[in-house]
Order: sequence, then C-alpha cells, then structure tokens
Amino acid sequence: MHNHLVNASIQVLPLDQDRHPYLWVDEAIAIIQASGIKYDVGPFATVLDGSYNEVIRVVHQVNEHLQSSGCGEWIINLQLQVRADSDITGDEKTSQYKL
Repeated sequence: MHNHLVNASIQVLPLDQDRHPYLWVDEAIAIIQASGIKYDVGPFATVLDGSYNEVIRVVHQVNEHLQSSGCGEWIINLQLQVRADSDITGDEKTSQYKL
C-alpha cells in the first residue's frame, strides 16, 4: 500500500454487559491517542488520519486490547477512504462546515 494519508472512521461497540460500554470505548480512544496519529473523537466514532499501515495497526491494537482485557464480544465498524495518488484527510472533507 502507498504511504499517502488515508482517512478512517472507527466505531467500537462492546456487546459485553459486565461493565459500562463507555469504559471499553474510553480505553480504545486511549490507544488511538497513544498512537501519535491525528484523530478527532466524535459522539459515534473516532476519525483518524494516518498512513494505511498506521491506521490498520491502531485497529489491530484496539482489537488486541479488548481481547486481552476480557471484553467478551464487540463490533468494530471501520470506514476507510483511500486516494490512490495523494492524501485524503477528514479536514479536507469537513473544513467548510466547522465554526
């Protein structure tokens, strides 16, 4: 895969009822924050801008954390936009709507 920036959206939906789902989501966001890639936390998903490999690595780290921390079941919704010959970022798509 190329080294251009890709834009992704990740949503973590814990299905376990043993603790409040926001606690699992908070831990996933902490992993994203520690990754060093650009992110924007939203009420339904977190948007990432990074290389393809960086974004996929973060998704893998979130999955690994949920499993190793005892989350019994979860859904990860992932949207990934890739442009073949240049960067694509969330700001490019939404800057005209920000205050």
